[in-house]
Amino acid sequence: MKSAYELAMERLQRQSPTVKLTAKQKADLAELESQYAAKIAQRELALKDEITTARSHGNEEEADQLRAQLAHDRAKLQAELEEKKERVRESK
Repeated sequence: MKSAYELAMERLQRQSPTVKLTAKQKADLAELESQYAAKIAQRELALKDEITTARSHGNEEEADQLRAQLAHDRAKLQAELEEKKERVRESK
């Protein structure tokens, strides 16, 4: 007899089978991860310097706006990355 876990895993496998990636797709995904990690880090460094400057001048409102911009930029870049990764996964 199979356990409930094993039955659930079989149902899941039938509903959405695992996709096998080629070596090129894996390399492309790793390259995208690396590129976007660098873009995010670059954006964080630039805005953190601006945030520090704004705080040192006593402008907390501007610092808060810059923090919000950083969060927005990070989310935007992450969304771009996921979109590109999905395109790579779909390519054959």
